Amino acid sequence: MHNENMEEIKSISMQNVTFSYKGKKRYVFEDFSVDIEPNHITGIIGRNGQGKTTLMNLIAGKFEPDEGIIEIDGKNPATDIGTAKRIVYVAGVMSYSEMKLKKIIEEYRLMYEKFDEEFAHKLMELFGLNKKAKIKNLSKGYRQRIGIAQAMIGNPKVLILDEPTVGLDPKQMIEIRNLIRGLGKTHTVILSSHILSEVQAVCDRVVVINKGKVIADDTAENLSGHLNGRRLRIKVEGPQKMVEEGLKAILGVKAVYPIVCTEPGCCAFELQSDEHTDIRRQTSAYFKASPWLLLEFTEAEMSLENIFLKLTDSKGGKK
Repeated sequence: MHNENMEEIKSISMQNVTFSYKGKKRYVFEDFSVDIEPNHITGIIGRNGQGKTTLMNLIAGKFEPDEGIIEIDGKNPATDIGTAKRIVYVAGVMSYSEMKLKKIIEEYRLMYEKFDEEFAHKLMELFGLNKKAKIKNLSKGYRQRIGIAQAMIGNPKVLILDEPTVGLDPKQMIEIRNLIRGLGKTHTVILSSHILSEVQAVCDRVVVINKGKVIADDTAENLSGHLNGRRLRIKVEGPQKMVEEGLKAILGVKAVYPIVCTEPGCCAFELQSDEHTDIRRQTSAYFKASPWLLLEFTEAEMSLENIFLKLTDSKGGKK
């Protein structure tokens, strides 16, 4: 079974897509375009009701657009069966009955004429699953691993995950995130989550949608730089006022922000430059020539939560 869809995905494209639900006057998307990078993990984020789940259904071929083109390697997933088989969509945390994992494998063997049982067992091993365990008695995190493994049993090349860690505890979330990272090395993964720290931790790239449009599409690191310039966080042994005045004189430094420092005799600051100016060398050279000791020196990034709020507010996200 898994040999049918072995070809790697080369392109996923949505061009000038317009979509509305039947009977609704408001368009969810209007002239919407985005390209998803194959063999990467792409995060889709947006405010509630902005169409994240609709977008995933469109890519999966479950919905057809009113206008525009959706193609995976040049074929429409809504009308081409071979393309649809290369995609799997997992929404939320899976739920199960009394069935054992071994029984699920047996059912798949009956369902598919070309079922590759060896691949299925390797998948169970990879996901750390016990075939004899009764699924109902397992933790939510374990059940979600089973759900994703079950979705992967046909070896799809595109894995769409809609809120894959909802309702899980922190330990279970970490397990699923690690699993997703592993899958992202060999598959195209499209992930939607309201937990923005999760998207930042797992995804190679972030697509921000607002009011039916793509308003940002980049790595979280680059988005942080574009929106907020580059920031350095430093800790210095020396008098705060004198150090602060010296920092303001460094070439390329736009702003200096004191931050809390509890260590006696020390002070801490965040330095901001514009996105194209790297002030690390100037800052390092300054302290080599100064009487004060530089104790800590790190590059600071905006959290994805702050990036998201800044983007959606500046693009008319607030009413």
